[in-house]
Amino acid sequence: MAAESGTGGSGITRAKALILGVGIFAVGGLGYWAFAAAGFEGFSAGIAAQAVLVLIVLGWTGSYLFRVVTGNMTYMQQRRRYRDAYDSATEEELQKRFEALPPAEQERLLRELGQLDDNSQG
Repeated sequence: MAAESGTGGSGITRAKALILGVGIFAVGGLGYWAFAAAGFEGFSAGIAAQAVLVLIVLGWTGSYLFRVVTGNMTYMQQRRRYRDAYDSATEEELQKRFEALPPAEQERLLRELGQLDDNSQG
């Protein structure tokens, strides 16, 4: 899918979420049949399969909360990359503009910013 290429494959799309949901539903059904085949009867097989699914969902939720707390989420990472690129481009542009100024104007700006002492001669 073309939309996925922009996320670097690390994000979850609606299609991936739907597939994941159907997959978990299928795992529940397969779990029921596996527990039934292992000798669990009716309700016991269903309860055992449900317990396994609850553990999976709790693990999944825990991993999500961990990513939220540590700031390791796709949106936050993308925002950091954009901010770093913006800061870098801005610094480069300002440096080019500063270098294009006449030396007297550079000195005046540096004095205004406190980068040069008023007593020093340049």
